[in-house]
Amino acid sequence: MKATIKKSALRRLNIARGQLGGLINMVGEEKYCVDIITQSSAVKEALSGVERLILENHLSTHVIHQMKSGSEKKAVAEILRLYKLAQRKK
Repeated sequence: MKATIKKSALRRLNIARGQLGGLINMVGEEKYCVDIITQSSAVKEALSGVERLILENHLSTHVIHQMKSGSEKKAVAEILRLYKLAQRKK
């Protein structure tokens, strides 16, 4: 994994960890529903940011390596699998 991406992903995951802890506390304390939903949305966005970073890393390292080493079919299959995962989120 590229060092810069790893550093960013870990930073975002730590932020998400804190947000999730806050969300758990909010539910436990029966905070205002809209505030809970807002916090939940922030957690999802933080995790989406991590996914984008990991995808960037995968495409710029592993997929490139697969293409250069003659594993084009594997690379294409992985890209299609990721595309299908992204479609499910819509």
